[in-house]
Amino acid sequence: MCGIAGIVSLGAAAAPPSRDALMRMAGALTHRGPDERGLYRDRRAGLAHARLSVVDLSSGQQPLADTGDKTWIVFNGEIFNYVELREKLVALGHRFRTRSDTEVVIHAYREWGEAAFERMNGQWAIAIWDSVAGRLVLSRDRFGICPLHYCEHGGRLYFASEVKAIFAADTGISRAFDPVGLDQTFTLWTIVPPQSVFRGIKELKPGHVRIYENGTVRERAFWKPSYPEISGPNHGGFAGSLDDAVDEVRSALEAATALRIVSADVPVGCYLSGGLDSSLVATLGRRFAGERFQTFSLRFADAEYDETRFQRLVAGATGSEHHEVVVSRNDIAEIFPEVIYHTERPILRTAPAPLFLLSRLVREHGIKVVLTGEGADEMFAGYDLFREGKVRRFWGRQPASTRRPRLLERLYPYLSRSPVHQQAMARQFFGRNIQSHDAPGFAHDTRWHTTGAVKRLFSADMRAETGQRDAVSELLGRLPAEFSRWGSLAQDQYIEIETLMSGYLLSSQGDRMLMAHSIEGRFPFLDDELVKLANSLPAAYKLAILDEKHVLKRVAQPIVPPEIVARKKQPYRAPNGLCFVADDAPAYVQEALSETALRAANVFDPKSVTRLLDKCRARTGDGDLSNSDNMALVGVLSTQLLHQQFVANCPGGARTGTLSVDVDREQREEVPA
Repeated sequence: MCGIAGIVSLGAAAAPPSRDALMRMAGALTHRGPDERGLYRDRRAGLAHARLSVVDLSSGQQPLADTGDKTWIVFNGEIFNYVELREKLVALGHRFRTRSDTEVVIHAYREWGEAAFERMNGQWAIAIWDSVAGRLVLSRDRFGICPLHYCEHGGRLYFASEVKAIFAADTGISRAFDPVGLDQTFTLWTIVPPQSVFRGIKELKPGHVRIYENGTVRERAFWKPSYPEISGPNHGGFAGSLDDAVDEVRSALEAATALRIVSADVPVGCYLSGGLDSSLVATLGRRFAGERFQTFSLRFADAEYDETRFQRLVAGATGSEHHEVVVSRNDIAEIFPEVIYHTERPILRTAPAPLFLLSRLVREHGIKVVLTGEGADEMFAGYDLFREGKVRRFWGRQPASTRRPRLLERLYPYLSRSPVHQQAMARQFFGRNIQSHDAPGFAHDTRWHTTGAVKRLFSADMRAETGQRDAVSELLGRLPAEFSRWGSLAQDQYIEIETLMSGYLLSSQGDRMLMAHSIEGRFPFLDDELVKLANSLPAAYKLAILDEKHVLKRVAQPIVPPEIVARKKQPYRAPNGLCFVADDAPAYVQEALSETALRAANVFDPKSVTRLLDKCRARTGDGDLSNSDNMALVGVLSTQLLHQQFVANCPGGARTGTLSVDVDREQREEVPA
């Protein structure tokens, strides 16, 4: 993957894009693309590219033009079915100058227009500039694996893979938090595009295309998740038996994994957590990778989070060349500011930090591309949230029952402070809004309620700006019309995909931590064909009573060690608040949470934060903090660091460097940005 950026004049009166600004934008994205840089500029538009060479290493430089040199593209990502698309385009008379998927994209757009994106199976953020028509086309993949931000300022549109590149382009662009984005984050765990946490900065929605032309802008979805309707024939979905589903899922996963290996011109490795999903991907990846296959795992100094035994079991079974990095609380605390620099948004968990260290390990071993098991839990109902929703709905139909809530005891066995350990507390916690068990978002409301409590720390000004908003109501108000015709599990999956998966797992934990060290992640479970199949399956094939990912376990049984298939679900987690309150915590923690820094950011109330810190420090001997206090401390600290790095200070980008592509058609005297 790469980094893309650009500046487009929105009116005839605007000055040409500054070459210097484009170079700064590319420089701010060097970590995404350390191999090459390129630039294109004309009277109206400028495009910049920072390349991570993965496909067509010798001739895939960007920006890249069509054969007439009239339409230009910068592209971040991979199109895994580009060979198939290329063959179709050649049959239609198109001629190619490179072997890259980038050139296939631009020819596909010339042939099929916006419909080209519907044909693409991959992960991407794309900008296409038609210099004749004066048309800019922005597109982002179905799940938002690749980031793409934009901002209108001073008669120009700025766009980039990361916000820091937009800020580097023009010091006149406002640098301030957007209360709406912060309110979303401290309710839903994440922002929901087009919202961002910075005022004036937007994020293109996943599965959307946005077009600027002749002073107008329009945007539409070219894809959205779809599920069988509960009243449709055969429920509108997969009509085969469970055995049929196992066969088809196995075949689709094999194809998706193979495609993500053979479509790279560099070696591909694999993350290995020790859970079912990554074990399946690693096992299949080893089959298609050839003689040498490298796997990479996180180990934790804290035994509660460590899965070393299972990771080594799978590595031994696959015969991979296995590498490990051990992460302590101090390690997390030390690198946390770098993590926030790359997430570009507040986070409520430290889980991205160990993944930052893992991607560094991958880079140290010379690997540029890794497979991961991300997406399996969302597509095949793996999370406890889905089981929790099913139990709570079952209980809600007979709220007076004393037996039905006992099923809650089967949830969250991996948590040392699990809410189900005390029956009275569990009934109160999970019984909230139990009478609304048929309402949209019901399965998520316990999470949103818990997270929303963190907003008690907001400053008076922030409370005033967000007090009239309701992030949950706004989210539910945007649900598609067909949502009510889906089954309850499909509804829960849809909301999880639209919020936490796209905005957090694939961003803060995914792309941002991978690309911090120039690593491309590939996600077989998010393959277009596999997703269509998974979404069509009956709910009982995915969540069989309370057995999560049932069909996927059946797929894994013949090829994955039985201990992995049989083990209880243990989602990836990391130590949280206690990393920052130990006696040897880094000095930046105290500085970021000082009264001076808190008043400068004006997001949180200093007295409330001081009380939180005192409470957390008093609990250091107990082994852990409450879920709410963990989220509060990590959320406050990450927000304060974000303020220091992006609001109080101005991110820059190096303007120097050799360009592999340098096309400058604007010869007039430049006006600095």
